[in-house]
Amino acid sequence: MTGVAAVVLVGALLAGCGGAPAQAPPPPGAAAAPASSSGLPALVQKVLPTAYERLAATADSLDPAAGFPRSVQRGATTWTTEPVRGWTVGFFAGELWLARGLTGDPAWTARAQRWTAPIASQVTRTDTHDLGFVAEYSFGSEQRATGNGGAEVVTAARSLATRYSPAVKAVKSWDTDTEPFTEEPVDGRGAWRFPVIVDSLMNLPLFDQAAALPGGDPAWRDLATQHALTVSRTNQRPDGSIAHVAAFDPATGAFLKRDTWQGATPESTWSRGQGWAVHGFAAQARASGNPELRAAAVRAADWWLAHTAPGQRVPAWDFSLPTAERDSSAAAVAASGLLDLADQTGDPRYRDAAAQTLDELAAKHVAPTGPALLTDAVGNFPDGGEIGGGLVYGDYYFLEAVSRAS
Repeated sequence: MTGVAAVVLVGALLAGCGGAPAQAPPPPGAAAAPASSSGLPALVQKVLPTAYERLAATADSLDPAAGFPRSVQRGATTWTTEPVRGWTVGFFAGELWLARGLTGDPAWTARAQRWTAPIASQVTRTDTHDLGFVAEYSFGSEQRATGNGGAEVVTAARSLATRYSPAVKAVKSWDTDTEPFTEEPVDGRGAWRFPVIVDSLMNLPLFDQAAALPGGDPAWRDLATQHALTVSRTNQRPDGSIAHVAAFDPATGAFLKRDTWQGATPESTWSRGQGWAVHGFAAQARASGNPELRAAAVRAADWWLAHTAPGQRVPAWDFSLPTAERDSSAAAVAASGLLDLADQTGDPRYRDAAAQTLDELAAKHVAPTGPALLTDAVGNFPDGGEIGGGLVYGDYYFLEAVSRAS
């Protein structure tokens, strides 16, 4: 065990898919991974002590003032960190809150509060759509666990609501029309005037939580539902696959085209994006009770199940490239969303697939050493970044799935 150790989490973005070949069908008699009385596969239970050990070591040895854990490069033994303005900072705090709930150990409370408190500086920002990732997983988790943090949740939701367009009926994802995009534009991607990315679904629970808190606006629930409906009608294709980006005319609200930033092509299906759709549609269907959103979640989940199989639940980073690098973070996101959908629909296929996914992650994709739990994740393949190592959001969604399955 290295001196700096901790759990890593999973990432997120989408692209579309048109006709990616399905993986081989499950062998005769294939079933869900064996589960213990807790509902977790035995191998998953076996790796949890490692997850907690690495997570605690990171939390105790690093200083949030110096940066938040983001990724572990392939073969590295230390975290690459990012400043508090980064979009991934909420995941590490969220992971600490998950560990508190899973273990019942009060020592996790102080750790989680230490890594949550600095994020308060971000909740008034109106220049990013990632406030759900940033504030809901940190202060939102704190509010649910202790009753504190509600003011920060409400402030963050109010800030995020400024990005909502009544014409588009969605929250704007990136300000590509007014300032240079943070990555090199490719094929005109830097010229989108009102892009909505599938990842944006993951920020909607911030609105749902804040709407019920003192000072919150009940209308935020409808805003969140309308945004999710827009994504389901534009980013989601008729077959259930997902395009990463939907571009709109900000003046008229007209849908212009599907595109991608992180997928292989606009027509392919970026695997983490498909995972975002399963997770995000399921979460908003639960919050709103909207049958159209539940149907969107089912379409996304059924597409995922049709393009993975027992023993092959961890997909390539893009489904159109079946022999390419696996993305453990995409699998972790999808597993957590499948468990939510299984609870809502009662369909055992989703719970079985989630158990198989967690079992496969524990068997094949746990880092042998280093601070992250999972390895073999892909952050942004087209950009050449964070390929083959650990991602903080991968670890987060793994633990979230464990919490949902327990």
